Amino acid sequence: MGAERNADGLTEEEFLAGYDAGKYERPSNTVDMLLFTIDNKDPDDIRKDAEKEIKILLIKRKNHPDIHKWALPGGFVSMDENLDAAAYRELAEETNITNVYMEQLYTFGEVGRDKRTRVISIAYMALTPRDNIRPIAGDDAEDVAWFSVEKRQVSDTRHEIVISSAELDLRYVYTVDITFRKNGVVSVPIPKIHATEENSRIAFDHIEMINTGIDRLRNKVEYMPIAFNLVPEKFTLNEIQKVYEVILGKKLVKQNFRKWVDKFVEELDEKQEEVGHRPATLYRYREKKNMI
Repeated sequence: MGAERNADGLTEEEFLAGYDAGKYERPSNTVDMLLFTIDNKDPDDIRKDAEKEIKILLIKRKNHPDIHKWALPGGFVSMDENLDAAAYRELAEETNITNVYMEQLYTFGEVGRDKRTRVISIAYMALTPRDNIRPIAGDDAEDVAWFSVEKRQVSDTRHEIVISSAELDLRYVYTVDITFRKNGVVSVPIPKIHATEENSRIAFDHIEMINTGIDRLRNKVEYMPIAFNLVPEKFTLNEIQKVYEVILGKKLVKQNFRKWVDKFVEELDEKQEEVGHRPATLYRYREKKNMI
């Protein structure tokens, strides 16, 4: 049986040999990484069960556009690398971080989102214990730092996102207005995000990515044990409960939480050390892999 031919009488081999890749305009593709962790709200409180807050890693841009603004780590995808490889490479180049697991979050392709050219970005999300990471600014970044990030509800149709660093004396505040669009019989929420001060914002549309990442994190902890990525290998039940509470933005009933979490953890014959209170029993996740 002969090779299949198209309407012009060409085999696939002949078609590909004469194919003009420049026939259509091609957008550039980038990857951007949202690296979340949980840290103590009071940096002077060294207790593992201290009050917690969500933090995200940002880099200070060294080049135009949005030079000197804070942004998510990321960069362009090379023609000869796959997306995951590009994400790990860019994270390592800009922050010196190599040992985290990432998953694809969402694709951002709004026309005009980048001043240079048409750019489509694939955002990745990663979770890591705070003690595991010692970020260092790489060649493409002036600086790298952890920023506190909080999303809180202001009204039925409005949320507020605050990204801040007490150490750097920086604070970015955004309002998220929710409108609804009918999609068949389902109303789909459409967020519109605005900086409260136009000259005080993080780079590009990265606040859109952060908003999406926070929502994904909150939704996913309800049905997947991803929060265990945010604690050390050994932890107390109080510590993991505080992690869930800060992600969900609400207090949880201890009895109910411990009944629910029991299926994910195993008790160790070990206690906390060097604590100023009665040491609690330590636990670990039953399967410490592929949890995100």
